[in-house]
Amino acid sequence: MGRSYFHLHLVSDSTGETLITVARAAAAQYEGVSAIEHVYPLVRSSTQLDRVISEIGAAPGIVLYTLVDQELSARLEEACRDTGSPMLSVLSPVHSLFQSYLGTASTPRPGAQHMLNAEYFRRIDAMNFTLMHDDGQLPHDIDEAEVVLIGVSRTSKTPTAIYLANRGVKTANVPLVPGVPLPAAVEEARKPLIVGLVATPERIVQIRQNRLLSLKADDDTDYVDRDRVAEEIAHSRRLCARHNWPMIDVTRRSIEETAAAILDLYRAHRMRFIAE
Repeated sequence: MGRSYFHLHLVSDSTGETLITVARAAAAQYEGVSAIEHVYPLVRSSTQLDRVISEIGAAPGIVLYTLVDQELSARLEEACRDTGSPMLSVLSPVHSLFQSYLGTASTPRPGAQHMLNAEYFRRIDAMNFTLMHDDGQLPHDIDEAEVVLIGVSRTSKTPTAIYLANRGVKTANVPLVPGVPLPAAVEEARKPLIVGLVATPERIVQIRQNRLLSLKADDDTDYVDRDRVAEEIAHSRRLCARHNWPMIDVTRRSIEETAAAILDLYRAHRMRFIAE
């Protein structure tokens, strides 16, 4: 069965991140269908909108937009009707709900969510901390972390840590290496939430083999031996059980799903930490 395609136009007066996330989440629900994305960020003038309208006319399809300027929105909607392209203002239903509940109108501000506020600088600080504490670096001040991820090689520690940092969470990650003791600073840490990441031996072996293949390295090593990998995982489970650290199996989880589970654990951990 062949795959079909459709044009998807994403028009935003900001970075377009909101539209891209919503559109991809919706498109992922349709098997055998793929979107050809046309992304137009920072559309804030008639001249910029002219180019968008021209491209929609050349390749009609679904149009999603987030434009706070009413005049630009009206022009875009008219152009969509002329080309037969279905359109939707993604934030309009949300704004209507907020307005009806709050009893006050919004103040149109393109890209307001990306203003340089305290939350923005918190994310930058978290990212700097996370990059400096990747793969077991600088363990002496690990108690300054908010989350510490531990696990054997190839359990997605680094990408998960970076994702959490982008959410404003200072995250360190420490590898569990056979024959190498866990840094004492990790076992003595009291402030951060420490989470163990695990996966099935088969999954880890597969990822490690792909890693060695990309490096053109010899795969005749304990690094990809199924029994040795199983021992590594069993050791990590015992370690976490001994310290009562929660564990997450990442075998069938995406980075986003793993991070969401960690954030849920972190909220509960933070409340307990504050209570103490």
